[in-house]
Amino acid sequence: MGLQGDEETGTGTVSVPKPSIFRYNSPLVQVALIGLVCFCCPGMFNALSGMGGGGQVDPTAANNANTALYTTFAVFGILGGGIYNILGPHLTLFAGCSTYVLYAGSFLYYNHYHHQAFAIVAGALLGIGAGLLWAAEGAIMTSYPPHDRKGTYISIFWSIFNMGGVIGGLIPFILNYHRVDAVSVNDGTYIGFMVFMSIGTVLSLGILHPSRVVRDDGTKCTNIKYSSVTVEVVEILKLFLNWKMLLMVPASWASNFFYSYQFTNVNGVLFNLRTRGFNNVFYWGAQMVGSVFIGYIMDFSFKNRRTRGLVGIGVVAVLSTAIWGGGLAKQLHYSRDDLPTLKLDFKDHTDFTGPFMLYFSYGLLDAMFQSMVYWVIGSLADDSEILSRYTGFYKGVQSAGAAVAWQIDVHNVPFLNELIVSWVLTAISYPLLAVLVIRAVKDDEEVEGKPKEGAALPGIH
Repeated sequence: MGLQGDEETGTGTVSVPKPSIFRYNSPLVQVALIGLVCFCCPGMFNALSGMGGGGQVDPTAANNANTALYTTFAVFGILGGGIYNILGPHLTLFAGCSTYVLYAGSFLYYNHYHHQAFAIVAGALLGIGAGLLWAAEGAIMTSYPPHDRKGTYISIFWSIFNMGGVIGGLIPFILNYHRVDAVSVNDGTYIGFMVFMSIGTVLSLGILHPSRVVRDDGTKCTNIKYSSVTVEVVEILKLFLNWKMLLMVPASWASNFFYSYQFTNVNGVLFNLRTRGFNNVFYWGAQMVGSVFIGYIMDFSFKNRRTRGLVGIGVVAVLSTAIWGGGLAKQLHYSRDDLPTLKLDFKDHTDFTGPFMLYFSYGLLDAMFQSMVYWVIGSLADDSEILSRYTGFYKGVQSAGAAVAWQIDVHNVPFLNELIVSWVLTAISYPLLAVLVIRAVKDDEEVEGKPKEGAALPGIH
């Protein structure tokens, strides 16, 4: 029974949600569940990509597959928010997750036959699936939490999700521990990834539709159960003229652009096979630390929400300058034409520590940068429908940048150039995000998509 306008009084029964944050239809449980889904699917994909070249000696097949992946991802990332609003979470997430299994399987096939075609087609299909999954994930992560705790929920999701990269890093490290020479990973590595990805596909069926998720104050994440194709096409097209989204384009483009450089030209070039897996455990572990740190700043550092946003952006900007500066210092010691003669091993303590800490810091910065961007997106609205489109736009532009980055690496652009472009793109983002926070983030006033005070509270179904 719904609660309309003023509260009912007397002996009438009022539908009020239980205060427990562990209700199955609570934002916390649903955000944790989508975190587990991403732990199994994108988390394992990140571990696979983080080894450099998809675990292969020759990175060409992986680079071409990633180009196909991020090209289709760019399209379906933008469309994904609309598709999610039309189909709901079950179909959207299940379809998206299943493509991760196929992608890992394509490299198992490549281990035996060395034909790129399967990997490239699987990459293109994964781009479609990833666009669907991340649009759904973005809507859930940014719209379900209370508006004053979005940084906390983002850090919870990011920690669970990146635990997948940690576990995924252990798989190649353990299975290839005695294979010090530069060889491709064994079949068991890819099979292990496929098992986790299959589990994530099944778990995605447990995500509730946003109309069934109820916050502790009784509000729903959306009052609309399903949208229509016409509405979504119009609303998606409007995003390209939305000044808020345009201010986010540099940050969106930059946020995955540096992966090809860090995974292939730092981890892949400097370290041997087993150490790449070892490094990934800490790269994705650093992401968990970074997301919690920036989440605290964004939610608890100051009473004023706009101030918290500006401080968070400033902190990430300062750390970014320091970390990319350290990367530049290391990059000046090797190049594409002057590769290190010996791959570093984690047991070589003296030579290993510096490059390892640099790679660890890259992971820390990645999580802080992306969590910061998600917080800004989440601060623009509270409604799932609106935020699914915003996050879809973010992921679409992000993937377009990544597609370009992977092709840049295929064409043997100097390592130093890749580093400088990645650094400049992130540096441009900070003042634009600050303007967006100043202009668009509200504190105690109504935010777009948030029910007005005194408006009807929908019933619990």
